[in-house]
Amino acid sequence: MSQPKPPRGSGRTAAVVAVVAAAVVAAAAGVTGYLVLGIYDKPAPRPGPAAGDASPSVPPDDRGAGTAHRPVIPGWKTVVNTKRGIAFDVPPEWAPKAASWVSWVSDRKDPEDTPLIGFAAPAMLKEQWCRSDDDRDGVPEDTPLASAGSRNEKDARTPEEAARKSVELWVFGAYAQPDRSKVKLGALMPYTTASGLKGTVATASSSGASGPGKCDTDGTATTFAFTSPKGDILSWTFLGVTGVPDQVPDDTVRRILGTVRLTGESP
Repeated sequence: MSQPKPPRGSGRTAAVVAVVAAAVVAAAAGVTGYLVLGIYDKPAPRPGPAAGDASPSVPPDDRGAGTAHRPVIPGWKTVVNTKRGIAFDVPPEWAPKAASWVSWVSDRKDPEDTPLIGFAAPAMLKEQWCRSDDDRDGVPEDTPLASAGSRNEKDARTPEEAARKSVELWVFGAYAQPDRSKVKLGALMPYTTASGLKGTVATASSSGASGPGKCDTDGTATTFAFTSPKGDILSWTFLGVTGVPDQVPDDTVRRILGTVRLTGESP
């Protein structure tokens, strides 16, 4: 199956791309397993499923059995990163993607579109929230209103370091580039999810970063980083557009964050 090629240009919004093999992205970004988001100049064409996936959205019932795979909030959907053994719930209007789905953003100055940061097995809200063709190449590009996913923080020494670095990269890559001064960092806070998973939460947002592109906006990110029972540092991140009528309320972000849990099934 052919996959859409990430565009190169001057945009700044987060790209969402499905690749044929997660290993390809992992090699490019220097990480193992499924990668989380990296930073692209602008949004990629509407993504398709990775090779072998039957559809871009996988119903929660198809993601496995067991308590961790059932929503803890009635009526919500469960999203599972089977590679990392992480699950979380999202409201019913969100679209969970397959476990092999990989999304990232890249530095717009990088002609190779090397991922800066990314995540796997995401869920997205209003995947086609904004569609544009700023470089006028005839290929429309979609920007989601919000997305959330999880990753392995193999280069971080502590959850605190992982949370801080990841949340800053997400906001810079998706909304603030090329100006890092427009990234505003919140305080690091200890946090425990409803399942008892303990870690650190970091927040960041952009201010005054919206550019000339149709889909250029300010945005925010929340990252929860923690240590797995095997000693790996993992993280979950929410990424969303701000300053628009339909932005995701902070209360909803916190409710999603509270459902983050381990499945006990990571390899």
